[in-house]
Amino acid sequence: MGVTGPPGPVMDRDEVDRALARLGAEHEAIETSLLALQDHAGRRLLEGAELTGVTKERWASAEASITLLWTYFDAYTDALRGARDIRSRRRWSSREDLTELTELLRGESVTVAGSAAGTAATANAPTLHGAGRLSHSFSLTTLVDRMNELYASSLDMVVTADAVWSALPARIDLLAAELQRTRRLAHSVGVRPGEHPAGDDLERITHTLTSLREQVVSDPLAFWVRAQGSSAPGGGRPDTTVYDREARALEDVRREIDAVLTVRQDAEQRLVKLRDILSRADRTLAEARTARGEVLAKIAATEVPVVSGPPTVLQEQLATAAEYRRHAQWHRLSPLLESLEQKAEDELLRARESLTAVTQPLAVRAELRGRLDAYKAKVARHGLAEDPFLIERYDAARRMLWSAPCDLRVAGQAVLRYQQAAAELLTAPRVPEQGGPQDRRGEQ
Repeated sequence: MGVTGPPGPVMDRDEVDRALARLGAEHEAIETSLLALQDHAGRRLLEGAELTGVTKERWASAEASITLLWTYFDAYTDALRGARDIRSRRRWSSREDLTELTELLRGESVTVAGSAAGTAATANAPTLHGAGRLSHSFSLTTLVDRMNELYASSLDMVVTADAVWSALPARIDLLAAELQRTRRLAHSVGVRPGEHPAGDDLERITHTLTSLREQVVSDPLAFWVRAQGSSAPGGGRPDTTVYDREARALEDVRREIDAVLTVRQDAEQRLVKLRDILSRADRTLAEARTARGEVLAKIAATEVPVVSGPPTVLQEQLATAAEYRRHAQWHRLSPLLESLEQKAEDELLRARESLTAVTQPLAVRAELRGRLDAYKAKVARHGLAEDPFLIERYDAARRMLWSAPCDLRVAGQAVLRYQQAAAELLTAPRVPEQGGPQDRRGEQ
């Protein structure tokens, strides 16, 4: 205590009573906060954890701050008790009592030993007069401010660590459990490390999650993003960047495995369909080869494209796909089936185009035959079927179209000449025979 008298005017009895009531309320609030901090789950976890990194450094500082907090609180309690004792000596305090109370309540009347002040420096808490002194003196108001500062920094440390521990390890454990289920499912369909990219991804995700959990447990503060502009204890959120990335990667792997599972479920049906498509392509090509021989025998002076053989490469790949299915190598079967399905459809389309190209001359001959017969029927409807000129033209065209080999160019010209002759007769006016019915003009 000082010996130069009380700071400022001596307090009267009412001022003393009001100050004691306020300090008593502050004492009760501080005690409640300290006990809550002492019982905080985060603090207990910090005390029992093997910490590393920034969390280890900050917890060492926070522990020193909490120890200093109790030291300050004990000194505050003693000072408040002493002031209450003086006030309770008599109902009407004397001038000497009021002077002493003014010194206690307003002056630097609380002395903390130098060892405690040294602890304050360790705790990175600002001291009023610096470290290295045998003792430090504080006013009750200053001491309350100091305790509030130490409490806020300690609580922030405890709340932050507890928030990370409450959020991340549980989520990591859930994701790890999902990872294990996915690994078992992947193994059942042949998705393994070194054999399939998804298997390698699962291995990497496993190592990453294991390492992440260890880091979160030992150094939770390394995974905290403080909210900008926030000074409240625990203001911020856990940093889930790594967790979110691995969760997305696992979801991608699950989709890949689902695709493989789908292959396993309908592999036989898809293989049967592939065999059918390739068989149809083979039959179409065989038909095209037969048709080519027929065209070469029946059609003259025309180019007939060569027909390729059956797709042996696709048949080999189909056999490989069936082998994959027998040995449950679904991860290899999946991409092979997708490739084969596209190639088989392309092969069938190519075979159909080849047949169309080969039989084109026969189609032209058939069209010419149909046109010739259509005009003959039209001529007959108009009573000109017995016209010698038309009969001659028709017989010439018919011989060309029904002979082998057929020259399509010459036959086409013969059909055109017959059409022109028929058209001329159909449009020309006709003279009726004597005694016969009136002749009608030919209809076109």
